[in-house]
Amino acid sequence: MTVDTHSFREQLVQGVSELAIDLPESQVKKLVDYLSLLVKWNAVYNLTAVRDPALMVTQHLLDCLATLPAFINASRVLDVGSGGGLPGVMLAIWAQHAQPQMSVHMIDTVHKKTAFLTQAKSELGLSNVQVHTGRVEQLNDEKKFDVITSRAFAELKDFVLWSGHLLTDGGKMIALKGQPQESELVGLPAGWEITKLEQINVPGLAAQRHLVHIERMTNR
Repeated sequence: MTVDTHSFREQLVQGVSELAIDLPESQVKKLVDYLSLLVKWNAVYNLTAVRDPALMVTQHLLDCLATLPAFINASRVLDVGSGGGLPGVMLAIWAQHAQPQMSVHMIDTVHKKTAFLTQAKSELGLSNVQVHTGRVEQLNDEKKFDVITSRAFAELKDFVLWSGHLLTDGGKMIALKGQPQESELVGLPAGWEITKLEQINVPGLAAQRHLVHIERMTNR
């Protein structure tokens, strides 16, 4: 499937405008190029169940771009179970202009997905990205992360159990969820707490979206 870049660029620009995100033309172009690359690879490697590029703009690109305010001032981000690069690639493209000090690491167990991420890094010129293949619970990066995020990855308790060892002191975990179940919200491992449940609005998307902010408990 080929992408009508003009029509999808207009759809994307309209959504970015509604989100009030400052994205220069160079970054908009990278988002469109990413969409084209995702469509091309998805035809062979099944990176996402969404096939229609117009739906990809809404359900993937704008869905992730709507979360960007939560990552302001982050310097070192890990996207767990990144898959096709959501939200990691969105964060990296935005950060190149808005937060050049930010580095974005993406990890997935599936080689074909990390191959795609490596290709996207190269074609889009994302020098602020590092790609890891493997299980996050086995990742022992010498430098920890101030923000760890995931989208449609696992239940909250597993997200924390598997990747919490990589979080720096005072850092936070941000899970991108639809409508979190109450059992998830109350089932965190001991020593962790939800500090904020934030609803986000995605242009053109009627479904509910939330960010779950999780931190280590501190003595108060």
